[in-house]
Amino acid sequence: MSIGLATPLPAYTIDPAFMARKAEALGFDSLWYAEHPAVPVESASPFPSTGGEIPWQYSHFDEPYIALARASAVTSTLLLGTGITLLPQRHPLVLAKVVASLDHHSGGRFLFGVGTGWLKEEVELMGGNFRMRWTQTREYLEAMKCMWTNDAAEYHGRFIDFPPVRVYPKPVQRPHPPVIIGGMAPKVLERIVECADGWLPNRITPAEVEVARAELDTRARNAGRDPDSISISIFGQAPDPALVRSFFDAGASRVVVRPRHVETEAEMEAQLEEIAAALL
Repeated sequence: MSIGLATPLPAYTIDPAFMARKAEALGFDSLWYAEHPAVPVESASPFPSTGGEIPWQYSHFDEPYIALARASAVTSTLLLGTGITLLPQRHPLVLAKVVASLDHHSGGRFLFGVGTGWLKEEVELMGGNFRMRWTQTREYLEAMKCMWTNDAAEYHGRFIDFPPVRVYPKPVQRPHPPVIIGGMAPKVLERIVECADGWLPNRITPAEVEVARAELDTRARNAGRDPDSISISIFGQAPDPALVRSFFDAGASRVVVRPRHVETEAEMEAQLEEIAAALL
């Protein structure tokens, strides 16, 4: 079973190098960092899981690419994922190089988890178009794939437009690192089949995964794609053995569990050992 670790918030209180080294030694398959770069103090956006105010922890994310680069330097097999990169909030010409560099220097271990963002004020603060954020995300993905696979790449869209450019290094993974779309939007499965390699849902039940797996398989076959080429990674779950097993039985490819936040590396080490003993 492929079991990953999602970093608990506040994410920067435990060194990513420590988390990664310990995760690899215990047999976890992946380590994931999320992002919210600058959370507005005043916001009318409801928190997705509760519909209420944004929890205080959502101002306490690490910078995921710096954290994963640090994790990469002390590991050799551990996969490195973003859960998720908020794509409308980053410039694709810069991000394409960041992703390719991380994949290059890690030996092809990056998992490119992406999403459109739910926090309207933050998306707009960063220059994204909240109303059309999926269209913007799709264009950004297309543009980055073009840069990763061509010597001279150009793209002409509504949200990103550039003449032929050269962007190096190229990713180790060919044609590019797996694109894994997060979220539960009504059209998310359609979008995954259109332009991604996997799905990263979090607020979901095993029964819903089973239904979604069947739909993904059907959509993939209808589009001429191999259903086995599209993964489902369940994100941010409690490290409960029965729950984890039920997700795999429902068709998940990976389950990413979230440890409790603790203050010290010694406490985290003990917790990770306990989780590994229960799940791996």
